[in-house]
Amino acid sequence: MVNAAVIKSDYDMKVTGETEGLFTVLRQSAKQEPVSALEKLIKDAPDRELCRINALAFAAKHKLDEEDVIAAFLHGARLAIFDVSWNILCPACGGVLDSGATLKTVEVTFTISPRVRRIAAHDPETLSWIEYYRQIFWSSGVDLPDDETLAKWVKETTLDTLELSAGEKVALSVQLPEGLVIVFDPVVHMSQYIEVKGDPARESQSLSFVMTRDHAPAGTVQMRPGPLQMTLENRSTVRTFPGIWIVSDKVHDLVSKRRPFLTAKRLLTNQTFRDIYRTDTLDVDQRLKITSLTFLFTDLKGSTELYERVGDLAAYDLVRAHFQVLNEIVAAERGAVVKTIGDAVMATFPTPDRAMAAALKMREALKDLKGDLLLKIGIHEGPCLAVSLNERQDYFGRTVNIAARVQGLATSRSIFATRQVVTDSEASKLLQSNGIAATPEKRSLRGIANQFEIFEIP
Repeated sequence: MVNAAVIKSDYDMKVTGETEGLFTVLRQSAKQEPVSALEKLIKDAPDRELCRINALAFAAKHKLDEEDVIAAFLHGARLAIFDVSWNILCPACGGVLDSGATLKTVEVTFTISPRVRRIAAHDPETLSWIEYYRQIFWSSGVDLPDDETLAKWVKETTLDTLELSAGEKVALSVQLPEGLVIVFDPVVHMSQYIEVKGDPARESQSLSFVMTRDHAPAGTVQMRPGPLQMTLENRSTVRTFPGIWIVSDKVHDLVSKRRPFLTAKRLLTNQTFRDIYRTDTLDVDQRLKITSLTFLFTDLKGSTELYERVGDLAAYDLVRAHFQVLNEIVAAERGAVVKTIGDAVMATFPTPDRAMAAALKMREALKDLKGDLLLKIGIHEGPCLAVSLNERQDYFGRTVNIAARVQGLATSRSIFATRQVVTDSEASKLLQSNGIAATPEKRSLRGIANQFEIFEIP
């Protein structure tokens, strides 16, 4: 007879050996400190800390650089140490509406791969009511309290909670208090608001709540305080967790406590992400609308004459060195180089201040370029479309066109930027701290109908 304990021991040894090998490879592409912290997390942390890991919260807890941590998680995902989730969030309650592998999302989290370590969240059907909420429903951006505090909060804010198997139907009786009550299920994210007011009901009232994957938004129903006979039916194919909640300040206080999380927008402008994944997470036919992204364009003026003057080899080495400097600066400011066209660079940043900081560093780093070379820089911020093109993620739209045209205005070492960039609060502080006064002027941009207010940063 085969001993089960021996089988488990052999399995654990195999998994441990594979994991050690994966981390050996990970150390070759990511920095030592975040890799060591991740390795300790996988070895020692309880299951719930390995589900939907908030990369920014992890960096803050371990006092590590956010970009280094994000890069470690991304390289770890490339090695199948982690699975990446793109979570669509409910703006009201902070819950996860859906998860997928596309960029039509907001929050990005990392869950340990079952290949490395199996955790309860890999089988959500095994989680308890409260653990389902903690690990699966609420996003990593909700700053949840400890177990004791959360259990007390649930007791004070719920009239009843249930667990229903697929196809199960139950009836229960509750006493409705005056105020606002919500019947809610976190699995299918279905809700029914009840406005409770008026004279107390003498006879029991009735209400049905049917859970299904495909459901239309329900309006608020009005009922009176007093007894309620409620029928709950689970018509979905999975276990559900309906609960009847009293919508009080305590509920609002809990879901309003948020912490920073890694967004899809930030990941789009992360150089490590672009280098590793290219278009893997963006379907060819997908058009992702981004409400705000900052674009920086550069171009080398005088490079053609340089090739004639010093020869191809010397000129090429100088231009290549310039690209290396720009790439390092862009990455340091949480940006990403989208592409190079000839001697020009197109880069994206999550915020205008990051782009401005990069532009100032670029100008300083390249001010001593040989000969008559001049780095022309233009910056603009606004909405755009992210698309898949030539096996890379690219961007299109009016914002991109304007940014390119603004760069074309530069004829000196001045940086040119639009009002959207210069009036950004953080970018404005950056210019003030450097003693720089931006000068506005109305300029016409080729192919753009209206004149633009362009600021020159001398």
